[in-house]
Amino acid sequence: MQTKFLGKALSTPLVLASGVLGNSKAILERVHQNGCGLPTMKSIGPAPRDGHNNPTVIDLGDGMINAVGLPTPGYLNMEAEWTELADRDFPVNASIYGGSVDEFVRVAEFVSAREPDFIELNISCPNSDQHGMIFGVNPDSSKAVVAAVKKVIDVPLIAKLTPAAPDIGATALACQEGGADAICAINTAGPGMVIDIESRMPVLDFKKGGLSGPMIKPIAVRCVYDVYKSVSIPIIGLGGITTGRDAVEIIMAGASLVGIGTAVRYRGITVFNQVNKELEAWLAEHNTTIEEIRGAAHGDTPFSDRRAK
Repeated sequence: MQTKFLGKALSTPLVLASGVLGNSKAILERVHQNGCGLPTMKSIGPAPRDGHNNPTVIDLGDGMINAVGLPTPGYLNMEAEWTELADRDFPVNASIYGGSVDEFVRVAEFVSAREPDFIELNISCPNSDQHGMIFGVNPDSSKAVVAAVKKVIDVPLIAKLTPAAPDIGATALACQEGGADAICAINTAGPGMVIDIESRMPVLDFKKGGLSGPMIKPIAVRCVYDVYKSVSIPIIGLGGITTGRDAVEIIMAGASLVGIGTAVRYRGITVFNQVNKELEAWLAEHNTTIEEIRGAAHGDTPFSDRRAK
């Protein structure tokens, strides 16, 4: 089910969400071989960071809550990974974060020189005090960081947004105006909290964390729907996508590509092949194509040329 995204050919319309797996060539290649069209690296930060203490991830049954805390070796300490990835035969989306516009710019310029196929700005993480969502909840700050990064990179730029934005459509439009080539919606929802009633303490060491998995799919679908109404650039839709029917739903909301994250925990690394087959079966049963159903929930005509990039 080949597709094209920002001028690059992808083997499937499925994307591995950032933070689910690691940055090694071996794991990213394995994901690609199992049906993922675009693997996304774990977010790369400006300095070495351990992340939060355990426990950091809790399975809630119909989703997960996590406060991993953006652990990273720092962008200057990944030469081994970049050297391995240099001779890859699959596309890579490099996720980056920073605590200021200057940090985003510094990391982005360095990473761009390592020639990933895309750079994704993580301006939406809900489980770190110093990074992430502080940018994504405000259109002006989102536009500022996108515009600054766009000036120093030579690869397509994707802005990853938070469902906590008061008006995610306005934030997406601001990112487009700042030069973003695509939008990724959404990051984990929250922050939320789980309390153990026997110990009378929050379960996560960081106390609060981001929600993911099937429980947040309706939020993701609504956010993609709102973003689609606001921008003319492609959208990666993710948040709770577990099955082919889920993929159909978020494509009908307006997604060009479909991201999968927590479903790797529930269905294994072969989830990409499974979702591809389920999506293809649904399309065949309804005698239609992804292009024809994209944005269908808006009552639009089939996929418009303005998003065919």
